[in-house]
Amino acid sequence: MPEIAEQRKKIVLSGIQPSGNQFTLGNYIGAIRNWALMQDEFDCLYMVANEHSITVRQEPAKLRENTYRGLASLLAAGIDPQKSIVFIQSHVPAHAELAWILNCYTMFGELSRMTQFKDKSAKNADNINAGLFTYPALMAADILLYQADLVPVGADQKQHVEIARDIAGRFNGLYGNTFRLPEPYIPAVGAKIMSLAEPERKMSKSDANENAKILVMDKPEDIMRKFKRAVTDSYGEVSRGEDKPGINNLITIYSVATGKTPEQVEAEFAGKGYGDFKKACGEAVVEMLRPFREQVEDLMKNRDYLDQVAKAGADRAEHLALRTLAKVQKKVGFVPKP
Repeated sequence: MPEIAEQRKKIVLSGIQPSGNQFTLGNYIGAIRNWALMQDEFDCLYMVANEHSITVRQEPAKLRENTYRGLASLLAAGIDPQKSIVFIQSHVPAHAELAWILNCYTMFGELSRMTQFKDKSAKNADNINAGLFTYPALMAADILLYQADLVPVGADQKQHVEIARDIAGRFNGLYGNTFRLPEPYIPAVGAKIMSLAEPERKMSKSDANENAKILVMDKPEDIMRKFKRAVTDSYGEVSRGEDKPGINNLITIYSVATGKTPEQVEAEFAGKGYGDFKKACGEAVVEMLRPFREQVEDLMKNRDYLDQVAKAGADRAEHLALRTLAKVQKKVGFVPKP
């Protein structure tokens, strides 16, 4: 009796941009903690997307430092470089090579409609460069090089995967089956973490108000200060309500950080004031984030190890990327290198 072929694992590609503080508390709760779990179900590639970063002006030394910090953050999140491919985008030149080819199969109108171009153009009016406009072709190259099946995104970022699908479908229509069409992978809805200053809005790394957001690399004293200043209401009771977005948000955060249900949280703080509750929230979040923060700092002291991980990951990624790139180059009519 013939053996049944083992079903291949789906390929997942995810990237983070290098910045001094990679993630908010909301990112940590909603995405980062799930990355390690995904490694067992999928074949995962995780990259630090430093080529995307230069669509806005960067200080070179800081970009290099933040690229290492991004790599350290992936490892601290539980990404195992033996299970997953962890690499720095610019270490695999095929990303830029395929992006140019895909630029020639991406329509001006498609790029004009991209939300991120509009947003970043408004924020960087003195530097509306071509890379800012054509970044979706590079993003499509990131995904299509590895024949990714799934791309983890938030519900508000599906547009990035959709344009990659459009570009891939257009290319496949002209030259035959070349690219696998990726799908957005939107994780099951977990706790939604809101701004500490404006609890009707989602917590955002780009928020200009530092007190509105908790960043995973914040110092414990900064976390405590931000919770102390968190917006609540005039009721004074630690209980949920439709007109209590601030306290609802803090109950959600405390529940996630401690593993307690909202009902248990309300019972624990019955008869206590908001001051006690805010202090407890801050302490719980400090302890939840401590292992991640300490591991990132430890890894940042070991650049040799980070370099080893980056090189090994780039070698593995390049092996896969060049197979796709060679196929694309042949189909468009490029003469192969003798």
